[in-house]
Amino acid sequence: MQAQLETLSGLERRLSFSVPRDQIASKVNARLKSLSKTAKIDGFRPGKAPMSIVSQQYGFRVQEEVLGETVERSFADAVQEQKLSVAGYPRFEPKDSAEDADFQFAATFEVYPEVTVGDLAGVEVEKPTLEISDAEIDKTVDILRRQRTRYERITTPAEAENRVIIDFKGTIDGEPFEGGSAENYAFVLGKGQMLPEFEAGITGMKEDEVKNVEVNFPADYHGKDVAGKTATFEITVKNVAQAQLPEVDAEFAKTLGIADGDIAKMREEVKANLEREVRFRLKARAKESVMSALIDASPVELPKSLVGLEIGRLAESAQADLKQRGIDPKLVPFSPQMFEAQAKRRVHLGLVLAEVVKANGLEAKPEQVKAIIEDLAQNYEDPTDVVQWYYEKRERLAGPESMALEDNVVDFVQSKGKTVEKPVSFEELMGQQQQA
Repeated sequence: MQAQLETLSGLERRLSFSVPRDQIASKVNARLKSLSKTAKIDGFRPGKAPMSIVSQQYGFRVQEEVLGETVERSFADAVQEQKLSVAGYPRFEPKDSAEDADFQFAATFEVYPEVTVGDLAGVEVEKPTLEISDAEIDKTVDILRRQRTRYERITTPAEAENRVIIDFKGTIDGEPFEGGSAENYAFVLGKGQMLPEFEAGITGMKEDEVKNVEVNFPADYHGKDVAGKTATFEITVKNVAQAQLPEVDAEFAKTLGIADGDIAKMREEVKANLEREVRFRLKARAKESVMSALIDASPVELPKSLVGLEIGRLAESAQADLKQRGIDPKLVPFSPQMFEAQAKRRVHLGLVLAEVVKANGLEAKPEQVKAIIEDLAQNYEDPTDVVQWYYEKRERLAGPESMALEDNVVDFVQSKGKTVEKPVSFEELMGQQQQA
């Protein structure tokens, strides 16, 4: 088969090729004969309809199927012959041809770019560090206490750190507005869950007290219908409760899985879990620094088709996340631009990583994958079952293998470039998960 290759732009190519008409006709006839043995056609017993009737009823569909399969196979053969690396999916278009001539097609597609990894000797990457001390263990124990907070009803005025349960009805210019009313709404004062004026109006109120509070919505408020407007809320306080934190005693230790309630054992367990979490987060930060350095050092022309596919995957993931949280994705408008920058970064990184791994033999080794799986399994009650689960199916190893590969890349880049250790605070590293 002869094929003509054209370069349309940087990565875009067009491959023109022909498919012999007699070859298609032969395959169509063979498939129709096979189909005629089981075809159900009105007025005939199965397998007894004349070929002319079978061809009349199924011929067009069968030709389309045969032609599609042959075109894809012919394209694959031509690509292999031309030694092309196709990125994404080709777009096939028929070309005009005489009725008795061969079928003519053009496939437009992109090829993978040549990736040249920059000189890593001058690359500077950060390696965050953090040592766990008794102070970090104390902070974590305090967070665990706050997660087990109980609230006890009080009759004194509401103040910061108190939980309140309220009914409220909001109006703007005397008219109710969407989202402006609720019953039995609970929140903790002073946590910034509500607008400051709203919380200030409730502070000092007692159970069963009713009060009107004016609230000015900021001009940049997420609800566009009320942004920049003033609302009046009729607020009824139904309950005020004070936080009661558990004491750090044997009972508290038992709630954390320490059967005998030994406080020292509890602290050792907290320390072990904390060290594991800190190690994961430090690795993630170091990896992010390395990946950013690789991207900066290795400019690449990105195939639009791969970016488009990645945008689609990110959008699907975002929609699935909304569904999981009980939100109808149709209520949240998505546009490709929302995911474009992230998609470009992922495609760029994928291309550069593949080249670094291939050029330097950084593929994941079985022992590395096993060590990662065993480490991940420590987060579960029965680590042995988790390890077994990973090895039951080959595809489940993809995640740990990717982690091992990335570890190899991080180690490689750190060994080639200039690694700068950067101490980070416990609060900075743990972020939102450390908020009570």
